[in-house]
Amino acid sequence: MARVENIGVHPVKAFERVDVESARISKGGIVEPDRLYAFQKPNGDMVNGIELDGVHDVTTSFDFETEELTASAHGDRRHFDLRNDPDAAAEWFGDVLGVDLTLHRDPTHGFISRPEAGPSVVSTATLAEVASWFDDLTPDDVRRRIRVNVEISGVPAFWEDQFVGDGAPAFEAGGIRFEGHEPCARCVIPQRDPDTGERTPDDFRSTFLERREETFPEWADFEAFEHYFRLMLIASVPGADRGKTLSIGDEVEVVGESRIPDAN
Repeated sequence: MARVENIGVHPVKAFERVDVESARISKGGIVEPDRLYAFQKPNGDMVNGIELDGVHDVTTSFDFETEELTASAHGDRRHFDLRNDPDAAAEWFGDVLGVDLTLHRDPTHGFISRPEAGPSVVSTATLAEVASWFDDLTPDDVRRRIRVNVEISGVPAFWEDQFVGDGAPAFEAGGIRFEGHEPCARCVIPQRDPDTGERTPDDFRSTFLERREETFPEWADFEAFEHYFRLMLIASVPGADRGKTLSIGDEVEVVGESRIPDAN
């Protein structure tokens, strides 16, 4: 049976993932409180791990009730009240990262990379398959590296690839409809250890591309992908289903005709 296996959010953009038992879909269509906060540089760009390797020097934990953040770096451990004193966190993180920062909060849309889209989705089997391509990676390593929101078990690897392209089906979980927006184009982040920032050997990208091409499903619409350095579905949730809550264990059902043979 297909079910929701895992739900994860990143309360502060670019920093630690937090696993949760359930999460509400916000009015903006995201899994709350994913990317609720983000640090902004003077040029207007939000801090991410692509440009600032120093984010890997910081470990964080987040209190969902109080929105207090505990952060540690280089032996210095601090507690920040993000809602009431954002400047204190901005100053400390700015010192650690070597850039002037301000901290911003958006509970509706969050600071996700694709503001017009919503939750990211992948299957447990996909995580296992990708991990098998590399000697030192586990499914949990892949889960953390691709920073996924919703993980689905009980389905084959690359199950999520069927939800993009002309005539693609949708799926429902916990009474919430998820429609495919686009397959996620990957950046340098999956090549880095999420704890240390160290790069996986230089052949990571070439190995990924080679194996992704070899295992790309015959039933998937490659025109919707354009290239093989894509992994994970970026979904969208229709307005009528926003405000509902998704929970681990919720059954998952394809809406429309599944592209996977014998899946209907």
